[in-house]
Amino acid sequence: MNAFRGAAARGGHVESYFLRANHPDRPLALWAKATVLFPRRGPRVRESWFIVFDGERDRTFAHKVTAPFTPAFATAGGLDAPGVRWTLGARGACRGTMDGEDGHAAWDLAWARDDGPIGEPLSIYPSRLLLEGPFPKSKLLTPQPALTFSGHVEAFGERLSVDGWRGMQGHNWGREHAFEYAWGQCFFPGSPATWVEGFSGRIKLGPVLSPRLSALVVQRGDRALRFDRIFDPWRQRAEVGERTWSVSLSGADGRATLEMDAGGRPMVCLGYANPDGALAYCTNSKLARTRLVVEPARGAPFTLESPHGGALEILRRERPADLGRVV
Repeated sequence: MNAFRGAAARGGHVESYFLRANHPDRPLALWAKATVLFPRRGPRVRESWFIVFDGERDRTFAHKVTAPFTPAFATAGGLDAPGVRWTLGARGACRGTMDGEDGHAAWDLAWARDDGPIGEPLSIYPSRLLLEGPFPKSKLLTPQPALTFSGHVEAFGERLSVDGWRGMQGHNWGREHAFEYAWGQCFFPGSPATWVEGFSGRIKLGPVLSPRLSALVVQRGDRALRFDRIFDPWRQRAEVGERTWSVSLSGADGRATLEMDAGGRPMVCLGYANPDGALAYCTNSKLARTRLVVEPARGAPFTLESPHGGALEILRRERPADLGRVV
């Protein structure tokens, strides 16, 4: 699932590996991303992104480094991003340093994947055709949906332990970024451990913009509940705000509603370049309030909440007016 797709790419291509980690009790989180961009015209580049979200003091460290692409970017089991070295796998690592407008940051992270179904790789698409075929143009996988981190991060002139933080590692690629989407993931501690991941997106079919297409997967202990009838607008409802996303879906596994709200929390606006040169704007929070309500077709209903553990990203083609600089 972490295999690099860019080696066989023809024409425009964009591909990213990312991870996020949240403090189990405090509104603190981090996000790292390694990206390659193969534009239709111009030089190929590789990028490193790093953000620290501090909800206790309402601040962020956010920076991006860009360098020329080299074939050594992706090697067996690792990534060579600008200033950052990744080791991918069930026991992985990410180490790097950055200096930017928000000061200096350094990190030395290691992770271990959860055993059992809760840690197994996820494809949110209902069929391999959507993942491997030409449609949609943007693909998404979650090779490691449940991770426990160790190590430390330095930011804001302080050193912070990340031992026991929880998170995930994802991978996406394609001929372009989706035209518009909201994506969210949240890990709920407790027994049984539960995570949820989902998206709502719009795609362009020539000059026509599709209605929102959504999918949601809930892993609760050993049981997976899939709400992935993407092309079924009669059984799904999605609303995307400036800093909020909610989606309700129903299907053979029952009904689920996910609500995520990053209002009043630190957010960062990221500029995602497409191979055709167009820029998309992604508002990124890893401290969203999250509420999940599930009514399974079999078994008792359940409701889970996280006060600041949700990863929420909202991508549009219009620049948000209230988030300042674009990283």
